Amino acid sequence: MHVQPGDQHFIALEYATALLNVVRAKSVLDVGSGTGRAIRFIRQQRPDLQVEGVEPVGKLREQAQALGTALHDANGEDLPFHDGSFDVVMSFGLLHHVPDPEPVITEMMRVARLGVIVSDANRFGQGSTVAGTLKLAIHRVGLWPAFEHFRTRGRGYMESSGDGIFYSYSIFDSMPQLRAWADRVFVVPTVPQKRLPLLQIATPHGLLVAFREPSGPGWAGC
Repeated sequence: MHVQPGDQHFIALEYATALLNVVRAKSVLDVGSGTGRAIRFIRQQRPDLQVEGVEPVGKLREQAQALGTALHDANGEDLPFHDGSFDVVMSFGLLHHVPDPEPVITEMMRVARLGVIVSDANRFGQGSTVAGTLKLAIHRVGLWPAFEHFRTRGRGYMESSGDGIFYSYSIFDSMPQLRAWADRVFVVPTVPQKRLPLLQIATPHGLLVAFREPSGPGWAGC
């Protein structure tokens, strides 16, 4: 329901759909599909693709079904697919709702053959430049969990009327995990960047892309 033409979620979907061409993807899995907005967008842009999605919340699956999108009943920590079942596995606005994103990324990598794409927030780019620099410094010295415990008064999460329960997350948190799996990992900013040399504090939202090198007939590289 947050997707509007021109906002970061819409731009992320446009970038992600275009990047599927890089690895000649023929199948896509969307993890945490909600009401299926990403699936419908991708199918509209690329009707040649096999696109499936998983969503653990029954009411959201019902809404997706009413909009013509059938979803698997599953969560990101336990995907009901064999290794390498899909060329590319994606998530849009999911990981900041997960207490521990690492198992979700692990499962996404397991069922992906060529790529993993994550569209989400970057805590270090939110707020002022000074605040972002301070948050990054706290993170780099290993004190972020303690800081977050203090900031949330021990709950570990925050809550808003527009986004429900959410956790502190940055797409850069998942970068080391994806670098161990992929040949190329990069971030595409999905909102206008601050004029700063360090991307980690220059963009509050982005698309984290991890691709393995494709091979086989028809592949000639980029």
